[in-house]
Amino acid sequence: MRIDAHQHYWKLSRGDYGWLTPELPVLYRDYMPDDLTKELIHNGITKTIVVQAAPSVEETLFLLSLCERYDTLAGVVGWLDFEAETFQEMFTSLRANPYFVGIRIMLQDIDAASYVFRPQVMANLKFLAEQEFPVDLLIKSNQLPTIVTMLELIPNLKAVVDHIGKPQIAIQEKEPWQVLISEVAAYPNVYCKLSGMVTEADFTNWKESDFTGYIRHAIEAFGTNRVMFGSDWPVCLLAASYAQVFDILNNNLPIELTEEEKEDIFGNNASRFYNLIN
Repeated sequence: MRIDAHQHYWKLSRGDYGWLTPELPVLYRDYMPDDLTKELIHNGITKTIVVQAAPSVEETLFLLSLCERYDTLAGVVGWLDFEAETFQEMFTSLRANPYFVGIRIMLQDIDAASYVFRPQVMANLKFLAEQEFPVDLLIKSNQLPTIVTMLELIPNLKAVVDHIGKPQIAIQEKEPWQVLISEVAAYPNVYCKLSGMVTEADFTNWKESDFTGYIRHAIEAFGTNRVMFGSDWPVCLLAASYAQVFDILNNNLPIELTEEEKEDIFGNNASRFYNLIN
């Protein structure tokens, strides 16, 4: 089964997507499962993981409701307030839904260190580690040191770094990203999404070779059994089509990979990480 491990759906009228504005005309419209069906079929994608795009439990519930209606959805990576005293109670409630497969902690636009190490946040991250429940980490490359320290404190956290940690591909930033992502990869329960790369490149002048070093290093660091394909659709439309994003990864894979290893990257790893029920 071929799985897209990272994409989004949204409905503007819901009103909790503060980052979506008319200044982003490509994205400032509804994107729902019917809009993606043709692309999934064309690229041989069987299932997708839909990831939260708004910091609200209401949006998580909205995405879960889509799973009941659309066969292409395998699960939801939702949102919870890590500082809320009711975090564990809300988690237990959501976990009763079999489509609730992960939680994303959104750090890219805040001071990650000052947030992650707050007592309540750390307590809830440790709780999720005890539950062996998947956590998506949305960060920028300059926040990787915080993730390294967090993993030192919670080494059993089952986590995945979204968008390879967002190095600045437009300027071909390699260090300290390479060293730090390798430190993260040293934890065997941490995975990496080969996603969100095209929007870190030059939107209008990227070429497939811009991504080669990043993809190869991530695979070398994590191994073929801990990396997974994600389209980041429809955000990727700012710079590339769904098919182009698929090709960026597929055409940059090391030529020595076996078919089994490719199947892991394009589905098996996501299924295992998110404990999907086939």
